[in-house]
Amino acid sequence: MADVPHPLTIPNFRAYWASRLAGTVAVSAQAIVIGWQVYGIARQTMDIKDAAFMLGMIGLAQFLPLFLLTPVVGLIADSVDRRWIVRGTTALLVVVAATLGVLTWAGDLTLPFLFGAAVLIGVARAFSGPAYSALAPNLVPREVLPTAIAVSSIAWQVGTIAGPSVGGLLYALHPDVAYGVIAGLLTIALAAMFLIGPVAQPPAQKDIHPIRRILDGFSYVRRNRLVLAAITLDLFAVLLAGATALLPIYARDILHVGASGLGFLAAGMGIGAAATAVWFSFRPMTTNVGMKMLVSVVIFGLAILTFGISKNFWLSLSALIVAGGADMVSVYVRSSLIQLHTPDAMRGRVSAVSQLTISASNELGEAESGLLASLLGPVGAVVFGAVGAIGVTLLWARIFPELKRARTFDPPEILEAVPQQHGVTP
Repeated sequence: MADVPHPLTIPNFRAYWASRLAGTVAVSAQAIVIGWQVYGIARQTMDIKDAAFMLGMIGLAQFLPLFLLTPVVGLIADSVDRRWIVRGTTALLVVVAATLGVLTWAGDLTLPFLFGAAVLIGVARAFSGPAYSALAPNLVPREVLPTAIAVSSIAWQVGTIAGPSVGGLLYALHPDVAYGVIAGLLTIALAAMFLIGPVAQPPAQKDIHPIRRILDGFSYVRRNRLVLAAITLDLFAVLLAGATALLPIYARDILHVGASGLGFLAAGMGIGAAATAVWFSFRPMTTNVGMKMLVSVVIFGLAILTFGISKNFWLSLSALIVAGGADMVSVYVRSSLIQLHTPDAMRGRVSAVSQLTISASNELGEAESGLLASLLGPVGAVVFGAVGAIGVTLLWARIFPELKRARTFDPPEILEAVPQQHGVTP
């Protein structure tokens, strides 16, 4: 077999990777900044539990557009040039970040403005997520695809987890600087996307009704038990054990480390994710991938449990580092399994379903954390969620034996060909 090039040696993929990394860091950084501002404004007139509830609602404001638009955005990602979808949504995010920066600088920022921005961010992410995910396999030769998917998932995961640390540290430096850097990163992401040349589009399916095509995406996920297991495990584990939304509460009222401490806490998961990503870049996972995903989610739950009950800053930070590393393993496996076990003609729609569950676990998880914190207190909410995530993982190992049996990322032979009609099952 001839030498296989590394994906980052391919100009189109290199531009894509840079765009995704810069954009994800920016959006994740902006999320922590918005959360800190919402909590700060709310605490001027509310107690801790009511302010925690407002933190949860900002996550819900981002989730609702994703939930409502999921059936449409997946079909669009399979029908329209994916590059232009990402370019348009990134331009919208630049405008949102710049507007929030100006309002912060002028001292005119209010909760309604922050909630309005959250909705627009949710709309942009609803369209860009499936397009980003489905675009990566179109930029490299087939033999490079497994590595390309892994490298792409690393960019997304590192950006998702490292972004909050960037936002927290920059906000501690100065709020205007934070929004300036966020807008700059989004501009870099937009410019990089314009460097990607023309790419092949999935075959047109004009003989199939759009509604039928939308339903096919959901049907494919339901029938492919390995894809279904990978998607739903992440949904329930992170929905229950996600603690990011409550970091402002821990920094301000439990660990008493302020905005600068918030930045370090948010950096914890980024450190763990980055270290794991570097390891995978030299030593890609090749065996027992399903079992390793299950173990990593259990470790993630145990680390979040430790964070929840800790009153020591350094122990809390260490727990978050471990959680970030474990989460990186889970996302690395899940993303590779989903992309490699899905034909290109359906990647947009399947990616939209995957994005819905990721958003549910993140944004809806923030709402769940805020609601539980208002009822049980922040520590009780984190402990309850961590124990629940471990329980779900053990249950999924029993319900979906396909996940334990997944030895490698290799897809079945049927996926080598693009399905010619709807209703194709793995």
